[in-house]
Amino acid sequence: MVFEWLSNFWHWIVSTIEFMWDKIPFLLEGAKLTIYIATMAFFIGLAIGVIMGILRVSGIGVLEKIATLYVELIRGTPLVVQILIVYFGIPIVTGLRFDPILAGILTMGLNSGAYQAEIVRSGIKGIPRGQLEAAESLGFTYWQSMRYVIIPQAIRIVIPALVNEYATILKDTSILIIIGVAELTRKGQYIAAWSFRYFEVYITVALIYLIMVLLISRAARILERKLRIPGLGVTGARI
Repeated sequence: MVFEWLSNFWHWIVSTIEFMWDKIPFLLEGAKLTIYIATMAFFIGLAIGVIMGILRVSGIGVLEKIATLYVELIRGTPLVVQILIVYFGIPIVTGLRFDPILAGILTMGLNSGAYQAEIVRSGIKGIPRGQLEAAESLGFTYWQSMRYVIIPQAIRIVIPALVNEYATILKDTSILIIIGVAELTRKGQYIAAWSFRYFEVYITVALIYLIMVLLISRAARILERKLRIPGLGVTGARI
């Protein structure tokens, strides 16, 4: 009985490979778009995250409250709702309509910015206070100290957390299926819709996501070793 089960399972694997083999290029087209959206959103989020992270520790009441409001507002609402607001809601209110891909990039960038702000903030907190004081004693302003001394170090020690955030964005791009973006999951949906082989298709899609995340993690470990600052630990992660 076990032999028969193994034999059937093997035949299923062979059948799946044969069916999906010529569909892989079509799925990889979606994977390329997934990587593009994730990368653009990540760097938008990083720019926002650095600014908001600095403001969160600036001690300037109004600016700190604005940054905190942004972080709490974004982190407290679902990404899917944010996408619907940007793509469907904003055009109704302002008349400004976004292309689905652009809407996805902007929304995911704004969303990621809130999480990256916390990552950057934790990285700044991980730098000894004495470095900021030493920089200021040399005539640097607070913002110059942050730009030239604190932030470069903070980014290096939170690389693992930033890579984790990038992997999260990469997987979250699948949500963009709701506004018709032809990323990896959407491409898989096309194949499943006409073949009715949903399990095989989505298993293949999941494997492609897994391979991309594993490659990203591997590259991150190499980067972390090269940029590691002795004596400063790794901190920060998406909550």
